[in-house]
Amino acid sequence: MERKEKKRGRIIFHVDMNSFYASVEAAYDPDLKGKPLAIAGNVEERKGIVVTASYEARAMGVKPPMPLWEAKKNCPQLIVRTPDFDKYRKASTHMFQMLYEYTPLVEPVSIDEGYMDVTYSDTHFSPLEMAKHIQNRLLNELSLPSSIGIAPNKFLAKMASDMKKPMGITVLRKRQVREILWPLPVIEMHGIGEKTAEKLKKLNIQTIGQLALTDPNKLKLTLGISGLKLHERAHGIDQRIVDPDSVGDFKSIGNSTTMPEDITDPAKIRKILMNLADSVARRMRKKGVYAGNVQLTIRYHDRKTITRSKKLPYPVSSHQDLYEAAWRLCEQYWSHEPIRLLGVTGMDLVEKGHAYKQLDLFSYEKDMKNDQLTTTVDKIRDKFGENILLKGAQLSEDRSDLLRDKKRRGTSLEKDFLGDHLFDDE
Repeated sequence: MERKEKKRGRIIFHVDMNSFYASVEAAYDPDLKGKPLAIAGNVEERKGIVVTASYEARAMGVKPPMPLWEAKKNCPQLIVRTPDFDKYRKASTHMFQMLYEYTPLVEPVSIDEGYMDVTYSDTHFSPLEMAKHIQNRLLNELSLPSSIGIAPNKFLAKMASDMKKPMGITVLRKRQVREILWPLPVIEMHGIGEKTAEKLKKLNIQTIGQLALTDPNKLKLTLGISGLKLHERAHGIDQRIVDPDSVGDFKSIGNSTTMPEDITDPAKIRKILMNLADSVARRMRKKGVYAGNVQLTIRYHDRKTITRSKKLPYPVSSHQDLYEAAWRLCEQYWSHEPIRLLGVTGMDLVEKGHAYKQLDLFSYEKDMKNDQLTTTVDKIRDKFGENILLKGAQLSEDRSDLLRDKKRRGTSLEKDFLGDHLFDDE
């Protein structure tokens, strides 16, 4: 028996809810079931961007992030709802509570998907039977459709869950990698985004199979340590465990700085808040997350410390948005006593793909350009240093202040670098 336990391979599920926001809306309003439904901001005429769409709407050419006017052109009978994130969070909580009934080893990775390690789950079900049981309960008790991937590791489980949607259950074994995964375009591999795919294309790597057969040292030269991980994934190798505690790793991203002397000058306070917001924003972009809430920390000269936060109308990731929210909090709650420490924290983090903002066609285009510009600036500063391309308001008349800021900010940045996700452009 002991020898048999040692040989037993891991059994990992990846549970992925289908068209989650639209499904939750249909769960609350059964009249929406089976109809083309889109979730979009600002539903006024010719405004708004589709956040997600039901499979009935997708079948008629409605796909996010399509402008709403184009979606209605493709599907005149399209039903549109504005997002209700309180509703979605509640549904997500119920979904994960159900998964915890089968195993304590549940790792949420976003509001609508998570991993389960059911290797030693104390049930009378086979893995396939358990997956069917979970899927049926999610549908019957919560009215939420899902797809489930079953595999010996997290990477293969994720790939499997994407193969049949909606309401699919797919088993993917390591011995099937060559047959099933290798013919696929490399962009379809979990963990590879457009930027990495472009780099691989320059190496004449078009499929997962070609990636698997490429010299790993060649991949390392182009992609760094990520290249070696990609090579392992292409062979179906993934040693990561299902970690229930990882959900708390990035609930917030913040930075604080202690001043060399207590300050009361609003101009200096604004400069410090802008530098802190810039640091936090860069770290958030590296993690691929947006903040739905901003918290300001103020420690006074007598060490009395207050924290105040404000929920934002939409998730943000730019330093300007973070700074403006922090400064508004400062204006509202600062007692005008001398300040010893200031801190800015982005909270209620959501992954980039799940962030939402009410946009019209013009602001959407502007935001896309700003995002591209920010990405370019980040690359330049990564290469040439933190002080490159700082805005005027971030510069100090006394350059020693800037050096102190750089040193204080560097600690958090280095700490983040060690814990960064494997792939930044997914």
